[in-house]
Amino acid sequence: MPREGEREVLASRLVAFLETGSPPEGLFRPDVFCDLTLPGWRLQSVGVPGLVALRRSGHPDPGLVPRSRFDPTPGGFVLEVEERWEQGGQSWYCREFLRADVEAGAVGRLSVYCTGDRDDARQRRHAAEVVLFRT
Repeated sequence: MPREGEREVLASRLVAFLETGSPPEGLFRPDVFCDLTLPGWRLQSVGVPGLVALRRSGHPDPGLVPRSRFDPTPGGFVLEVEERWEQGGQSWYCREFLRADVEAGAVGRLSVYCTGDRDDARQRRHAAEVVLFRT
């Protein structure tokens, strides 16, 4: 069971990792397991180097998490995030839902559900065809 305030600190460090691609000290257990689900695809990694490689293979450049929502769970937390980044001369966007299990003060298991990356053209098409009531 995570200590009081521990989940919030880890969640903010996880957002920093998403923005930079480099995990802050103490964020992940050395043997962290990540299960990433993408549209039509599923990938996994074990260990911090594997998780960092998995992250950088899909999002090689730093970006921003302009919006996030944190909810504690008995064994960790969930984060709903929006990510934006620049890559190959385009602006990219995705939304993700992350569930983190905290073990011994660090994230030991991370499940990530990603909507898929949307380039400039897809974002323009979406804006032209869909009215969002909330962002």
